[in-house]
Amino acid sequence: MSSKPQNLNEAIEIVAEEFLQTFLKKHKDYGKGNVLSIKELGIAFRISEKGERLKNLLMKAGEPENESIDDTWTDIGVYAIIGILYRRGWFQDLEVKNE
Repeated sequence: MSSKPQNLNEAIEIVAEEFLQTFLKKHKDYGKGNVLSIKELGIAFRISEKGERLKNLLMKAGEPENESIDDTWTDIGVYAIIGILYRRGWFQDLEVKNE
């Protein structure tokens, strides 16, 4: 976890960077094919599935054993960003920058 931000702008920047790093890590394993095959409705279904998982985790006492609540929120956030990129045609047309 990063140091405590001083304002909401900084807080959003920290979380956005975490989303980016999560996306890049998973993109190396999965690529774009799975998202391109399920299209926008499939992205919405994935978010819905993650939402159901989140509700289940929040209703249980204690921390989950296999996937943290933060991980689930991150997955929802990353899929939401992918959904926006998909709607704009950017996800389909752009590739990850090689560094």
